[in-house]
Parts: sequence; structure tokens; C-alpha cells
Amino acid sequence: MDTYRCIRTKLDVREFSRRKAPAEVNLKVLEAARLTGTANNNQRWRFILVQSRDGLGHLAKDSTTGKRVAYADFAVVVCTDSTYGRQWQQGSFHYIDAGRAVQDMQLAAWNYGVTSCVFTGIDVDHLRQDFHIPMRMNPIIVVGFGYPLKKITGRMKSRKPIAEIVSLEKYDKHFEPRKLDTHV
Repeated sequence: MDTYRCIRTKLDVREFSRRKAPAEVNLKVLEAARLTGTANNNQRWRFILVQSRDGLGHLAKDSTTGKRVAYADFAVVVCTDSTYGRQWQQGSFHYIDAGRAVQDMQLAAWNYGVTSCVFTGIDVDHLRQDFHIPMRMNPIIVVGFGYPLKKITGRMKSRKPIAEIVSLEKYDKHFEPRKLDTHV
């Protein structure tokens, strides 16, 4: 699928069918995460692939916002190490790196017709215990993946117009896409 079309049509889906994704899709999703750029190439994230019904059930139990992950085909727990690297790098770069990896995983999955949904409401202590996550790692986001329960046809994202969210050069300068100067 064309990348721009993939971005335009990918929706977050919370209801998954029982259809299993081929192992190749799981691998492509994980490869997309692995290949994602990170701050100073630190690659301070780690990923836990959860595919068993029991594991998905634990994810649902450990979630405050994503109980439906129990019905996903598979899920990925994204953990980051905020203490890795030089002192000036510690900040919040690990959150940005995690978000980039998640977006790449979701787009890779959607390329194969596999939908996804993110949840961040996590009972961290239980998640650590259930998935043996060391204290230095921060489990910050979980993504459930699977084929959609209902067929997605022609539905586009509901988004604000570009002129409402983009400014030109300065925050208070109105942006008009039709007047865009491509030779700046």
C-alpha cells in the first residue's frame, strides 16, 4: 500500500475478529519497530510480543483503559529505558522514540489489513509482575493488533481542516494551503 494512503486510511480499531494474522505480519510489525529511528540511535526500547490467549488476558487485566486487548490477535508491550545514555539525553526522548516505534508498527500492520489500537492506561506493577519486566524498564504503551471485526470500507478519518491546525512561519499567521509557496 502507498505510504500516504496507509496514513490516510489507518483507523484505530478496538474490536477484532478471530481471524489469525500470518506469522509474517507479526514479524513485519516487530521489524518495523526495530527499524524505527531513535534519539542518537540509542534504541532504548524493548518490545514484548504477546500472542497467547492467557497473555492477552493478563494484558486486559493489567489495563485500566484497554480491556478489549483480550480479543486482539496479538499485542506488543513497549518498554523504554529512560536512564540510558548521557545525562543530557535522559529527558523524555524515550517517550518520543516509543511513539515513533508504535506508529511504524501500526502502519506496517495496516499495510496487510491488520488494524490496531493503543492503550496507555496500565497498572504498571501488575504488568511488571505478569511479564517479568525489570525495574529499569518503563512499560509505557501497549498496542493490540488484529483483523477488524467489521469490514472497513471507504471510511475516512474525522480530522480538523489543515488551515485550522497549521500556521505559516509564526503561530498567529493563517495558513492557506492553496497559496502555499513551494519555492521558499
